[in-house]
Amino acid sequence: MQEYFDVLDENGQKTGKIKLRNEVHRDGDWHAAVNVFIVNQQGEVLQQRRSPNKDSYPNMWDLSCGGHVVAGEDYLGSAIRELKEELGVEVKPADLQVIGYFKTSAQPAPGFINNSFEQVYLLRTNKTLEDFKIQTEELSEIRYIDWRKLKQMLENPETRDMLRHHKQYGALFEVLEKQTS
Repeated sequence: MQEYFDVLDENGQKTGKIKLRNEVHRDGDWHAAVNVFIVNQQGEVLQQRRSPNKDSYPNMWDLSCGGHVVAGEDYLGSAIRELKEELGVEVKPADLQVIGYFKTSAQPAPGFINNSFEQVYLLRTNKTLEDFKIQTEELSEIRYIDWRKLKQMLENPETRDMLRHHKQYGALFEVLEKQTS
């Protein structure tokens, strides 16, 4: 299935243009994306290992859930859809707390430019790992990790199999630190 994205300008506003996903990444067009952190009652953050077949960052440990906002969709609708697709989790809009909005730019592979505006959400849950139903085309495994240990791992340059997402994780850790102090 071909995905189409709304092309955004440098300020995150829709330009009225719609392009195929691969064209947006080839040309470095700005587009919208979402990330969702899932945190359980023990203060553990769900992470997913990206599928070995992904076109960017294969086999890397990543945020709980994330994806692109498809053409005509909004950030919240995209987050709800991605949670259902990737992890089999059904949520209501009120279940998601916005914790950040970031402009990011990366080139994860030759000919692949990812310029995006990302809305970041937090989802609190009591789900165990067994309660999730992973989409094997997107990810290969999931794990919970204590947020303090996760923070240490991300700060350690020896940890090579994790995507850093400094801004996004920073927003999460700020929320979690406030709640534990």
